[in-house]
Amino acid sequence: MAESLRVASLNIHKGLSSWNRRTVIHELREGLRTLDADVVFLQEVQGLNQRHALRFAHWPGEPQHEFLSGGEWNHAYGRNRVHQHGHHGNAVLSRFPILDHHNTDVSNHRFERRGLLHCILDVPGWTNPLHCVCVHLSLHERGRRRQLDALCERLDDIVSQDQPVIVAGDFNDWRERATDVLARELGMTEALLAANGRHGRTFPSAMPVLRLDRIYVRGFEVKAARAHRGKPWSLLSDHLAVSAELRRA
Repeated sequence: MAESLRVASLNIHKGLSSWNRRTVIHELREGLRTLDADVVFLQEVQGLNQRHALRFAHWPGEPQHEFLSGGEWNHAYGRNRVHQHGHHGNAVLSRFPILDHHNTDVSNHRFERRGLLHCILDVPGWTNPLHCVCVHLSLHERGRRRQLDALCERLDDIVSQDQPVIVAGDFNDWRERATDVLARELGMTEALLAANGRHGRTFPSAMPVLRLDRIYVRGFEVKAARAHRGKPWSLLSDHLAVSAELRRA
C-alpha cells in the first residue's frame, strides 16, 4: 500500500530550450527520471509539430508525452491549442493506472487556449481514487480567476471531501492570489508554501524571480517540497521543475 507519493510539475516549453534554438526533449526525459516521481504534471506538451520534426534532428517520432513516459509511466494528454503544424496541451504521467481522464476547455479567447486535464488514478491499497488536475492558467488576471472558478466548480461537483486531490502546473499567478482561492473554496494547501514558508521561484529558469509553478494538495501531509534550481533544470525549459513528497493524511 502506497502511503507516500512523490509528485512533480514542469512547463516543458514544448521541449525546446529557452530561446527555441535547440530541442532538449531527450535531456528532459532523463531529467524527469532523476526526480523519481510517481505522478508528473506537464504543461506546453506537443502532441504533434510537423515543422519542428523537420527542423530538429532527433525529434521524437511519437507525441512528447509518450516519449517522456518512456514506458515508465502511464500517460494522459489534453489537447488545448490546434495550429497548422499540429497541437499542444497538458499531460499527466502516472506510475499508477489512469482510470479516466477528461480535458475541460477553459479558454478565455481564441488566442490563448487553456484546459484543465483531470485524471483519476487507481493507487494500490487506497480506498478512494486519487484525483489529479494539470493546469496552465491564463496570462491575464481576470482570465485566471475565471479558470480557478471553473476548477473549483468541477472538483466541488465531482470529488467528495474524503477523496485526495492534487492540482499542479503553471499558474501564471505572480500576484499569488490562487492560494487563497483554492484554500477557501477547496481546502487545498500549496506544497512549497507549506514546506518552506513561501512559494518557489521558478521563472525564468536561469535567474528565477516569479513564483508561477505550484503543487496544491488536499488529503496529504507535505513532507518536503522544492523548486529545482541550477543545472540541468535551468537549461531544460524557461521554467524550473517543482516537486513534493507527500504522505496520506
